[in-house]
Amino acid sequence: MENAAQHLIIENFLEEYLKDIPEVFVVEIKIRAGNNIGVFVDADNGITIEKCTKINRALYKFLEEKEIFPNNDFSIEVSSPGIEEPLLLLRQYKKNVGRTVEVTKKDNTIITGKLTEVNDNDINVEFKEGKGNKSITKSINILLNQIRHTKVQVTF
Repeated sequence: MENAAQHLIIENFLEEYLKDIPEVFVVEIKIRAGNNIGVFVDADNGITIEKCTKINRALYKFLEEKEIFPNNDFSIEVSSPGIEEPLLLLRQYKKNVGRTVEVTKKDNTIITGKLTEVNDNDINVEFKEGKGNKSITKSINILLNQIRHTKVQVTF
């Protein structure tokens, strides 16, 4: 069985499994060399280790019972994508409204500011221009199809 077929089987299982946990969603599934399966999940209010563990156990049991990989030779890692990973889904953008983001557009323009709004086709980012007393707050709408990637910035 090829990776594409295995990927689809995993995707379908997770879609069905997560119907009971609607706040959790799959961000990405990767099948790497040696049948090392990476499943990145998130949740509207943040993902817990307990939920990742529960998903991992259910997926492991399913793959083992269905013998999706030859000789059941596979490993699974279920985790959140991590703060350093770019946002991939509209749902991720929505859960990060109010946070500081760095948006790199396809023309390599970089905009850093507060994500204030997310719609089906675009996002809105507020940013400051100028310094000190002369700084003014501006707002920009960016079409999703103009974005190369967006990363949440950790601020202290």
